Amino acid sequence: MELFTALSDPTRRAILRALRSRDMTAGELADRFPLARSTLSGHFNALKDAGLVVAERNGTSIVYSLNVSALEEAVGAVMELLGTGRARGSARKGR
Repeated sequence: MELFTALSDPTRRAILRALRSRDMTAGELADRFPLARSTLSGHFNALKDAGLVVAERNGTSIVYSLNVSALEEAVGAVMELLGTGRARGSARKGR
């Protein structure tokens, strides 16, 4: 559930979009968003707690990277719960 809560925030989704292209330091990410660093830190922590990003210390910097497998697992779980769109559509046609 933490994953979906983390994804519900537009700033967190924007952070994830930024990390799609490459890993970034906390400072690089902070430069992209007009928010206080403490606010961004809260967003980073929520994303880490949800398993969506990985943070690694590199000298004095913290480098964030996207954890694609967490997203894939979540999508897979939702698809399994709801069934695929194709299967649901087929079931409706048979009614």
